Amino acid sequence: MTSPAPTVEAHAVRSERTLLRRWRSSDLEAFARMNANAKVMEQFEAPLSRAESDAQAAQLCDHIRTHGFGFWALEIPGVTEFAGFVGLVHVPFAAAFTPAVEIGWRLDQAYWGRGYASEAARGAARFGFDALGLREIVAYTVAANVRSRAVMTRIGMIHDRAGDFDHPQVPAGHRLRPHVLYRLAAPALARR
Repeated sequence: MTSPAPTVEAHAVRSERTLLRRWRSSDLEAFARMNANAKVMEQFEAPLSRAESDAQAAQLCDHIRTHGFGFWALEIPGVTEFAGFVGLVHVPFAAAFTPAVEIGWRLDQAYWGRGYASEAARGAARFGFDALGLREIVAYTVAANVRSRAVMTRIGMIHDRAGDFDHPQVPAGHRLRPHVLYRLAAPALARR
C-alpha cells in the first residue's frame, strides 16, 4: 500500500508525518547542535562550528529565496519543530552528471530510524517532479554512508555505478572524496 501523496502549500510540503518548510531563526540553535554532532557529521570532513553552521543555514535559505525550493527545514508536527533538513538543490559543482538537481537530507540523530527521511524525501521528490517539472533527480554520498544509501533505495533511486565520481569539493586523497551516484526518474517515483 502506498502512502498518501504529499500536499504542497505556500512554501511547504506536507506528508502524513512531516512538514518541509522555510527556515526560521529559531531553527539555528538546533541546526548548530546537529552539525556539531560527530555521529551526524561522520560522512563529512568535520563537524561544524556555530559560525559555520549559521553560514550554511544562510546559504540554504538563499537557495530557497532564489529558486523557490531547496533544503527545507524538516518539522515533525507534534514531535519537534526542527529535526533537520530535506529537500532539493541545484548541484553546486561541475561533474559528468551536471547540471542536475540533487535530493538530500540531514537529520538529527534523535530522529534516525523512524522513516522520517524517506517520507520527507518522497514528498520533496514529488514536489520536484510535479511542481518543478524535473525529469530526473540525483543523490550522491560516500560509499560507506549506508543510512543515506538506504533512504535512496527506499525512495526508488537506482545506483548509477558508471556515474560514481570523485567529489571535486573534497581534497584529493581524502577518504570521503569517492562518491556513489544515484538517480531517480519521474516515472520511477510514480511506481513506488
